[in-house]
Amino acid sequence: MVITETAFAKINLALHVRKRRDDGYHELETLFAFVDAGDVLSARVADHDGLTVLGEFAGGLDDPFGNLVALALAALPHPDGLDITLEKNLPVAAGLGGGSADAGAIFRMISDRHGLPEDWRDRAAKLGADVPACVESRTCIGRGTGTELEPADDSLAGTPVLLVNPRVPLATGPVFKHWDGRDLGPLPEGDARAVAMTGRNDLEAPAISLCPPIAGVLAALDETGADLVRMSGSGATCFALYPDEQARDAAAERLAETYKGWWQMSGALR
Repeated sequence: MVITETAFAKINLALHVRKRRDDGYHELETLFAFVDAGDVLSARVADHDGLTVLGEFAGGLDDPFGNLVALALAALPHPDGLDITLEKNLPVAAGLGGGSADAGAIFRMISDRHGLPEDWRDRAAKLGADVPACVESRTCIGRGTGTELEPADDSLAGTPVLLVNPRVPLATGPVFKHWDGRDLGPLPEGDARAVAMTGRNDLEAPAISLCPPIAGVLAALDETGADLVRMSGSGATCFALYPDEQARDAAAERLAETYKGWWQMSGALR
């Protein structure tokens, strides 16, 4: 029997950086959302855990022992081995929580078969700040380092979305180091749509300073008639929300013709 799970791409509809913490991390307020597409994991029961990575971005994962899929398997009790095949469709170091989404998919696989231990949130958080949100892969608000989760409404569920990346990897650490330290205020009040539309991403400016092509992606998306255009996470992927699938698909076709080197993925918010 083959078990299949999608590692849904994570986007930050808004990301407010409030302060630097003494532990080296940053105090955040973010609105997480998830796209109904991403990496694909397939698992077979085996004598021991295993991992094979394939797909367009498989080459970006050069440390099999540090891969979050392997670390997630090691973090959770499961009586049978799982031989995992990871189809890596999401670019690496792209602001989409790709590795965290992969780990979240492993948590769901094991949950469906054996359930999760009571402390699964703590185990997930030890793998990465985005992993707890990625396990549930539903719109929510994250605070602290992103691990303190609060429910959010589904007012954006089904919204067509286009993801675009200039195929330039961008590590998270340097982007945070280039943040100017200014607290521009908390997430706005309201439903998820209101928070997304009136929020911001405080990492856009430092990310653009390190990766100027991001500005070009944002500008190109701004010209497609989207309801909202923003960078996700620490970049370099940007997203656009559209009023309907036809507008999204027209934008995707236009950008594919004009910017042939850019990666893109179309979907809808979950």
